[in-house]
Amino acid sequence: MAASSSPSRSPFSGQRVWRAGTLTYTTAGLVALFAWLLWGDFAWWLKERSVVPVAQLFLKKFEATDMIVGLLVGSLPAALGMVLGPIVSVRSDRHRGRWGRRIPYLLIPTPIAALSMVGLAFTPRLGALLHAWLGARSPGESACVLISFGLFWTVFEIASVVANAVLGGLINDVVPQEVIGRFFGLFRAVSLAAGVVFNFWLMGHAEEYAFWIFGGVGVIYGGGFTLMCLRVKEGEYPPPPPATGDGASVLKDFAAGAVAYARECFANSHYLWIFAATTLAMISFGPVNTFGVFYAKSVGMSMDAYGKYLSLVFTISFVMSFFLGWLADLLHPLRLGIISIALYGAMALWAGLAADDARSFAVAFVAHGVLSGVYFTATASIGQRLYPREKFAQFASAAGLVAAGGFAVLPPLMGRYLDLTGHVYRHTFLAGAGLAFLAFGALLVVHRRWMALGGPKGYVAPG
Repeated sequence: MAASSSPSRSPFSGQRVWRAGTLTYTTAGLVALFAWLLWGDFAWWLKERSVVPVAQLFLKKFEATDMIVGLLVGSLPAALGMVLGPIVSVRSDRHRGRWGRRIPYLLIPTPIAALSMVGLAFTPRLGALLHAWLGARSPGESACVLISFGLFWTVFEIASVVANAVLGGLINDVVPQEVIGRFFGLFRAVSLAAGVVFNFWLMGHAEEYAFWIFGGVGVIYGGGFTLMCLRVKEGEYPPPPPATGDGASVLKDFAAGAVAYARECFANSHYLWIFAATTLAMISFGPVNTFGVFYAKSVGMSMDAYGKYLSLVFTISFVMSFFLGWLADLLHPLRLGIISIALYGAMALWAGLAADDARSFAVAFVAHGVLSGVYFTATASIGQRLYPREKFAQFASAAGLVAAGGFAVLPPLMGRYLDLTGHVYRHTFLAGAGLAFLAFGALLVVHRRWMALGGPKGYVAPG
């Protein structure tokens, strides 16, 4: 698909026309596109914002250690992303069909994810049945519940990873480049609105009503995301490049494809620096995000108060989101990322040294949420601005592959460290600060290389 051109005027109606490849939009058409994408995004983020914290509390209720929480909530989705992300993204880049190249990979996993969430709601009952069936061989009812939970959680994460691998590719294909930063600002605002809805009204009841939250959100997500897939239309794409391999052997073809994937994505040091920098930045927020709910409990904060503070974070971030998206279009997401990760590192260092009671934790937690949100909103379109457009999903998956490695390793290591050191959750901020400062240095290197390749006016993604 050719890069989007600047908006122009229709010679027939005089209306402003926006282009994304072969797709053209009037202003009304662009508004309709945004509306359907943002509706699907709301359903997606309601799922993301609700499932993880409820799962964390659920696991603790049934006696899971911090390390097990880190493995299931952090490592498992990351490991699945490392395996499935590259395969799905490359197949999506090459796919041509009546539904487009992205929609099939979003539509098919949606009911699977929704049904697995309903399955999560029933895991206490299924665990009790498994415990009774095993009898004397049972490892205990709590362990049986955790086993049942782990099975449905794995199916849920497989479906989520497949969809997540191509969602950014769909946006890249259908949203005009000149408004991509503002779109991601709105995209971020909708995700934050989903967070406000869940945390203000439901987080305080997460332990009590886990069954209804898992089941209800599963139904809303399944219906909402499916509707988006049916309403958003993709354009036409040029034929994909010839397949790697000779077709004589599936194993040989897979190996040849893997070699070509690695050569294209990892042979150029420019992309390696981008992958490293964005990974370090993303995982710097991971320690607090993974164990924040337990941190709150350790300093005597109720889950209702924790949910209200999260709602405050999301509300502040919501107010800032469109402005940050506009600023990303104006200044570039890379520059905003450098500023925001430096601020986060300084804040996390202070919090790691001082946040040891409910009040100081509340201040640090709100600052953590707002500053990490600033980074994610400001850099949401960084891939669209730095990766080759025709192979965007492939390069995005390579970045995800590197990030998944970090997310696979960090949560269980952090959890094991907390188990061994008496659950001093203040250390999660110190770990985040160290990673943020490393990310700051790596982003500066990326900025220098970006400027050498043309900077804001002349950058062309190297082949």
